[in-house]
Amino acid sequence: MEVLQPTSWGDALAARRDNPEAVPLAGGTDLLVELNFDRRRPETIIDLTRVPELSEWSRDDREVRLGAGVTYTRVIAELASELPGLAIASRTVGSPQIRNRGTIGGNLGTSSPAGDALPPLLASGARVELAATGGTRVVPIEEFCTSPKHNVLAPDELIAAVHVSAATGPQQFSKIGTRNAMVIAVASFALSLDPSARSMGTGIGSAGPVPLRAAEAERFLEGVLDEEGLWTSRDSLSGAVVTRFGQLASEASRPIDDVRGSANYRRHALAVMAARTLMWAWDEYRGEA
Repeated sequence: MEVLQPTSWGDALAARRDNPEAVPLAGGTDLLVELNFDRRRPETIIDLTRVPELSEWSRDDREVRLGAGVTYTRVIAELASELPGLAIASRTVGSPQIRNRGTIGGNLGTSSPAGDALPPLLASGARVELAATGGTRVVPIEEFCTSPKHNVLAPDELIAAVHVSAATGPQQFSKIGTRNAMVIAVASFALSLDPSARSMGTGIGSAGPVPLRAAEAERFLEGVLDEEGLWTSRDSLSGAVVTRFGQLASEASRPIDDVRGSANYRRHALAVMAARTLMWAWDEYRGEA
């Protein structure tokens, strides 16, 4: 096995161009597990940990550009106010050691439906920046994953960054697993409220072949908030509205039965998590008055 170790972004893209079958390594928290269990044995690995550009993030007035090599630990420590939903999800990832190594770009590249970073990025309408020696393109995150552990990356491309709108309102994330810590999600749900645009976003994890939006649930809640003037009044939501939102979120999922949980359990869990995250986010919004 050959390990290439570029030290600049240009060199990394050149290595990718010249070795299209090579496997990129960011934090290594997924790839090294596969190597240890002999599930994967690539001939070439491109180690991206020495590329400084990937560990940088920046913000303009409306958006955060998050380098693909930014770790979960740094999201928690440095971006909890700008990207609160992603920070909450990052706190649920593995152990401190895993959070110190694991990266947002790596989670995207793995493209697992259970990836913890993907639902909050989906709820926030993130865009994924992909680069090759020939140029750069930006892909909406809902188009990035195509099937379990597959995505739209071309053989000569690497994930450069993720562009995420800075939060203008409350964001929440909930995850359920077979134990309380260091666990792969049986199901997860993310929610983002944007009072300035009078809109919301959702993200469903580990309950479909790819992370999913609950579009009907979003339209339902946006309609209720507008028709009843709740964005302005900040009155409480009725139990019926909260329950219906949870039901619609559950219906948007496409779960399967597997060793971690049944499809029926995932649907039930999503209804509960969607209702809870909505109540948490709405209570936070009301408290800002």
